[in-house]
Amino acid sequence: MPFQCSICGEESTRICARCTKDACNNHLCEKCRRCSDCCECEVTLSEPVREPARSVFRTAGIPRPDPKPEPLQPPPEPDPFPDDEEAPGPVAP
Repeated sequence: MPFQCSICGEESTRICARCTKDACNNHLCEKCRRCSDCCECEVTLSEPVREPARSVFRTAGIPRPDPKPEPLQPPPEPDPFPDDEEAPGPVAP
């Protein structure tokens, strides 16, 4: 009776010798019979999955919208009375 791998969800018929979770052939070490989560061997468990070039080119060819530029902020208005100048006083007649 097939079960699902606890790591990737693929069909599995074996369990990890340590944690007893279901594990597919890709996630079960041939040397220690443990899943890739429990395995302490320094051996790569399987060849990495390679995607066909066609699917890679399809995703690369999808145009993505350009990010919207941030709206330009007007520069702050100059201070009419800078700290080093005094405010104009009343004009004498």
